[in-house]
Amino acid sequence: MKRNYFIVVLIFFIFFVISFLTNIIGPLIPEVIKGFSVSKGMAGLLNFSFFIAYGVMSIPAGILTEKYKEKKMITGAFLLATVGAFLFSFFPVFWVYLISLFLIGMGMAILQVAINPLLRVSGGEENFAFTSVLAQLFFGGASFLSPLMYSYLVTNLSEGNTSNMLLSTLDKLVPENLKWVSVYWIFAIVAIVMVLVILLSKLPKVELKEDEKVGGLGTIKELLKNKYVILFFFGIFAYVGTEQGVASWISQFLSDYHGMNPEVEGANAISQFWLMLTIGCFLGLGLLKLMDSKLVLRIFSLAAMVSLATALLSGNGMTAYYGFIAVGFFASVMWSVIFSLALNSLKNHHGAFSGILCSGIIGGAIVPLIVGVLGDAIGLRGGMMFVFITLSYILSISFWAKPLIKNKTINMKEILKKYFKIEFNQ
Repeated sequence: MKRNYFIVVLIFFIFFVISFLTNIIGPLIPEVIKGFSVSKGMAGLLNFSFFIAYGVMSIPAGILTEKYKEKKMITGAFLLATVGAFLFSFFPVFWVYLISLFLIGMGMAILQVAINPLLRVSGGEENFAFTSVLAQLFFGGASFLSPLMYSYLVTNLSEGNTSNMLLSTLDKLVPENLKWVSVYWIFAIVAIVMVLVILLSKLPKVELKEDEKVGGLGTIKELLKNKYVILFFFGIFAYVGTEQGVASWISQFLSDYHGMNPEVEGANAISQFWLMLTIGCFLGLGLLKLMDSKLVLRIFSLAAMVSLATALLSGNGMTAYYGFIAVGFFASVMWSVIFSLALNSLKNHHGAFSGILCSGIIGGAIVPLIVGVLGDAIGLRGGMMFVFITLSYILSISFWAKPLIKNKTINMKEILKKYFKIEFNQ
């Protein structure tokens, strides 16, 4: 099949948009608490509303995509995001925000399911590993940029800087005390542009491979009887819970305990958290060529725990700041290693298993909410200690996982012997 590089670039941009809309919640939490006068527990409902949509839609999205195909599903996903973003932009109240986030989350869940097979077909199966890594680079880039966009908009609008058409227009659209709502006007425009682009684009026909098919309810019921399916579901739950449980509360923590400005230092810390998570993904790929994936997961889990402890317990603001960023770096390999260990633990039904695993993304709904509720009861430092439980579960995977196929590693002795003529004693 002829490669369609326009569609490949379009899919990269879709990955960018998914991340752009997903990872903005953390920087906004201090603004939500202040602007709507809600508790930390109530603010935790933001992540809950967004990520619970993944639990609701991950498996149905796979079934619907098989029936209605990618173009209709991707268009529908961006329409949901458009409605959600416009809904909150026009009616900026807390309960509407929760509904808005649920609609956007449903759209993002559908996109996650629909675009990977499309990327495989458009870029060529032989290039799929490479294009998948590039897609993750776009995803990470958006996670890095979205907090900076928020910081730029809110800082300028709060200071009355309306020197360009974008700022002057947004200033007229958003309430005086809720300048951060301008972010969702941007999202609404991006989403509706994506609807138009998808409608005008000719997407290639996708024939799903067996390991991409979700299968029927019978297959899912059969899989749920396997203890490893359940254990790895909670592995994904724990990872996304860890990621969002930290990223969502960094800005509020730095504000509460170190007096940092959420619009500047808080946004920058979250931006760099996602940047280091992206950089760590690529370094992690290299490590997986040298070491067993279970050992990599063990080392990175322990290092993430040390980094989180440093961030939470240090009395120095900058030490806490960089401790949180380090958590992002060490969390970087966890998703890919847990997912690959899971799929390599079963001989078949990988498509259905992937759907179950992706449902575990609801960890991003539950853990930040728990952190917020505990934060109200015992302080945010104590609340964020809950993340050590999810990190401990991830660490445990490195001991009990029994993959049928281990990741292939490079034999360093053979390389040194072949290319550097170094002999080793037997």
